[in-house]
Amino acid sequence: MGAAPASRDVTSYGMGLAAPLALFFLLFFVAPLLQLFWLSLHNDTAGLHWGLGQYLHFLADPFSLSVLGSTLLLGAEVTAVCLVLGFPIAWLYQRVGPRLQTIIILIVLLPLLTSVVVRTFAWIVILGRQGIINATLQSLGIIDTPLKLLYTQFGVVIALAQVQMPLMTLPLITALGRIDPNLDDASCSLGAGSWRTFFRVVLPLSLPGVIAGCTLTYAAAITAFITQSLVGGGQMLFMPMYLYQQASTLQNWPFASAISIIFLLAVLAVVSVFTTLGRLSRGYGGA
Repeated sequence: MGAAPASRDVTSYGMGLAAPLALFFLLFFVAPLLQLFWLSLHNDTAGLHWGLGQYLHFLADPFSLSVLGSTLLLGAEVTAVCLVLGFPIAWLYQRVGPRLQTIIILIVLLPLLTSVVVRTFAWIVILGRQGIINATLQSLGIIDTPLKLLYTQFGVVIALAQVQMPLMTLPLITALGRIDPNLDDASCSLGAGSWRTFFRVVLPLSLPGVIAGCTLTYAAAITAFITQSLVGGGQMLFMPMYLYQQASTLQNWPFASAISIIFLLAVLAVVSVFTTLGRLSRGYGGA
């Protein structure tokens, strides 16, 4: 009798199965990005001169740099707010019963079930001069005249924080769920208080979830064109709107392409920092 044929490992697949995805990635991401970079090398809108003039123009323009700085700062503020509000929600989720967990996860996912345009217009109504916040404060006698909440940095941060909150809370829920509850009891039995247990046990072990949530929230907040435009109005300018104005209004496609590449590199730099911190946090949490 001949030797029995070797059994095939069902967990191994040929690289050919990845070809459709690779082709899709090349056609709809790499190719447009290369075309964008090629267009940014035009020093004039007619495409007669080549060089790095558009990049030099952006880097030498204080206004353009201020827009980039404002956008990066906005992402940091939104991420900080989401982290401060999202961590207690994730912590509470791990310490309640299944029924309350269902309610909490429904509340967390609710922004994702609603159109971003609807959510943004809802915040316009809430933050307006006759909105819920001003009406409540005036009825309580706290203020006499309505506060200017709409078309301000504060309004944009609050609206974006509510929109991006699920991106922060869900990774935190996952990270906190992986922590052994017995570690809290062991820490308390050794004489550590609640706050010391949190900073010495819970927080270090949850750092991978914190870094993942910060990465997702930051990247989504600084590119949220609709919320930035509607809540910020014409009085505040961030990179997505700045790019839109150059491309659609002024028809300056080379400069708009340069803005896109610079913005992409800035976002990748921030994400790289978060990725590095994530690697360090995994090593620290496992130590």
